[in-house]
Amino acid sequence: MDAFLNGFMTVFNAIMNAGVYVMLPIIITLLSLLFGLKLSKAFKAGVTIAIGFAGINLVVQLMKDQLGPAAKAMVDTVGIQLDVLDVGWSALASAAWASTLVPVIVLEVIAINIVMVVLKLTDTMDIDIWNYHSMLTCGGLIFFVTGNPAYALIGVAIMSIITFKFADWTQPFVSHYFGIPGVSLPHVPSQSSLIIAAPLNWLFDKIPGLNKIDIDMSGVRKYLGFFGEPWMLGLILGCVIGALAGYNPGKIFTLGIYMSAVMVLIPRMTQIFVEGLMPVSEAAGEWCQKHFNGRELHIGLDAAVIVGDESVITLTLLMTPITILLAVILPGNRMLPFADLAVITFRICLILAICRGNMFRSLIIGTVVMASVLYCGTWSAEAMTGFATATGLSFDSGLIGSFCGPSLIMSYIIFKACTTNPVVIIPIILVVFVAVWYIVEKKVGMKKVEEYAAACDDMLE
Repeated sequence: MDAFLNGFMTVFNAIMNAGVYVMLPIIITLLSLLFGLKLSKAFKAGVTIAIGFAGINLVVQLMKDQLGPAAKAMVDTVGIQLDVLDVGWSALASAAWASTLVPVIVLEVIAINIVMVVLKLTDTMDIDIWNYHSMLTCGGLIFFVTGNPAYALIGVAIMSIITFKFADWTQPFVSHYFGIPGVSLPHVPSQSSLIIAAPLNWLFDKIPGLNKIDIDMSGVRKYLGFFGEPWMLGLILGCVIGALAGYNPGKIFTLGIYMSAVMVLIPRMTQIFVEGLMPVSEAAGEWCQKHFNGRELHIGLDAAVIVGDESVITLTLLMTPITILLAVILPGNRMLPFADLAVITFRICLILAICRGNMFRSLIIGTVVMASVLYCGTWSAEAMTGFATATGLSFDSGLIGSFCGPSLIMSYIIFKACTTNPVVIIPIILVVFVAVWYIVEKKVGMKKVEEYAAACDDMLE
């Protein structure tokens, strides 16, 4: 067993160390060959998808590089004094990948996905191995606190199953709202927000008056005219954030131009990504027709493929100062927003989708979600700092957190369940989740979910 794990980790680490732009073409090419594509077409699809993904990430990185310092400057301008520093998701991810449980957890998540697909419990085939760091963080943190690997593996199993099901349930929105068919998003940092967002969106639908308020990007463009164009919105919002950051006029306008570029370039990069994905999706459909009696399977990817949507960028720009304000006014919050301010996109992207682009709802729900991130980050800071330190990372800032890891409502609930009173709380979580599963797929039905999501097609025309 040790020899197998060592061999697996040698190959796995070689691919992971080469980076996502090597890993993604390899995985897509192998998957395409499995679906029956010729090698030349399979390799072209893999490289094209990687090009699109690289383009998306380059533009998102541009946004992070420019918006991040501006957001941090806003924090300094406000003069916040908080003792839990947001060190960013990448710091937590590096700690997670350094955990001793890495090979076991990676194999566990892959096995759970395969079993669920075979048993028809999910239609998501997750190839986004890098983002297993969410499961690794949760499992590693549970093991660090309890010293019990069984609880860690149980926590990871629960998180994996929930994530794959959330990916299934939101796939119609990825297809209709973002226009990317055949893809689902088993991405914990994005899916976690649904625990709050889905009930609140349902509540909005039931409240007379509020359920009539619908402000989407087409409405923004209609009423603002020239000022509602994506490039102009990016320019305006970028300039506003630059002004709040205390920048001089030149830097204010420069930030506006960068945000305008983000709004224009991301949709074009997404088109390249979809171009590479289409032959894979078509081959997958034919393969499923042959082997699964026409069953439709979805490729599980990082939410990076949707965060460049103009509505997501606009909401992110609005949520950045709101998040800083929340950090100041929320009683009991100790987290200082910092490194992850530029990746709020991943926390709110699916909120917009299930709200079908309604900016009014999304802004309110996004505010509640970010408040939960600040609180969960505060409550888990001591454990997270200890775990990161134990894996070899050192921080001069004292307590740490981020907008990822146990700051996510899903991760935090599972972490607390497995470290507080697992014998009692874990069964409660399972009962609640099975009840939700029954309601969504039996009482409501995926057909109605599809119809609800399909309304986006008319709204976005």
